[in-house]
Order: sequence, then C-alpha cells, then structure tokens
Amino acid sequence: MPRSAPFFLGKDVMPHTIPWTAGTWTNEPVHVAYDDGMRVTAHEGSDAWRLTSYGFIHASEHALLAPLPPETAVEVQFRLDFIRQFDQAGIFVKVDDTSWTKAGVEVSDGESSVGAVVTRGTSDWSLRPVDDWTGHLVTVRGSRSGNALTVRARVEDDPWQLVRVAPLDPDADVTAGPYCCAPTHADLTVHFTAWRSVPADVALHPKP
Repeated sequence: MPRSAPFFLGKDVMPHTIPWTAGTWTNEPVHVAYDDGMRVTAHEGSDAWRLTSYGFIHASEHALLAPLPPETAVEVQFRLDFIRQFDQAGIFVKVDDTSWTKAGVEVSDGESSVGAVVTRGTSDWSLRPVDDWTGHLVTVRGSRSGNALTVRARVEDDPWQLVRVAPLDPDADVTAGPYCCAPTHADLTVHFTAWRSVPADVALHPKP
C-alpha cells in the first residue's frame, strides 16, 4: 500500500473540503484568523470532560461542528506545535451534551500523545506517546459507519494508525469537526490546515 493511500474508504461519498464558515462553534474561541488555514486561540481553562476520576464536568471546548451523516467521515489536519500540559487538538464528534468523542493529540505529563476521550454520560481516556510527531502535520479521521465511530490518525503521509473504535448510534443526529482546548494555559493557538468530508472506512482491518 502506498504511504499516502487512504485506508479502505467507501465509494458513495465524494471527498470535499469543508469551508471553515460551514461550522458552528460549541464555544467561541478567543480569536480566529484565516490565512493558510484557520488559526484558533483557545481560552485558558477550556476543556471537555465528564466526571470520571476528576469529578468535574467541563464543556468549554472550542469545537467547530457541521453535520456528520451516516457512512461518511470527517478529517481534520493541524500542525502539532503545542507543548503545554493538556494542550490538545483534533476532532470532536457530538451527539448531545452527554454523548461525544474527542480524538487527536494531547500533551500529557511532558509527552505528546495520540488518543481519544469517549463520553457516554461519563468520560474515559486512552493515550499513547507520539513525540516524534511534534513539529509535523497530523491528520485525524473520524469514520461513521454502522453502529461505530472509528478513529484513525497519521503524521504527514505515513500510514493510518487505528486510535479507537467506539459505539455510535446509527440513528443519531451527529455533528463533527475540528476542536482545541487549553485547560491550563492562555496562549494556545492551533493552526488547522484542512477540514474534509470523505467516505467512511468500510473495513476495520486490512484484507489478507
């Protein structure tokens, strides 16, 4: 498989770029600028989490959302150049205020890690280090197919890596798009370089 090839995309949806103006913010950022993409400056203390381990509910993330129909996927690309504790960016996939998934790269305890938080009333969290991605373009794809959301990510044109498979109601109205949060600092600006709609992945594993 070529390094830049997609991972088992379906054929029913034509890939297209989503305009930054097509989305609606869950919470307005401090500042948004458009040049070679979209640069989003986050509020200090912005975050998305529900209850587990910490006990608090945070719903102050900056997520720019548009409809995610069944059998489609959303791709968001950004430059990984943030280094502060809990700074994060990627995709946000939302059903309602208590059912959502955020996935991408987050700085945790000095390491950049790819992972996801899946929330169904309460949140869970999974991470693995990707410090070698720092300084590069990262793409995160959330693929909605059947009763699942499949999240994959890659750096530059490297092969896609599976991040998470999570349940997603096939009948739900779902929105998705780029997001960022800055739970501990006031100076996070994320440079998003692409927002695309593409066909959903049609297989979870490569064919033999």
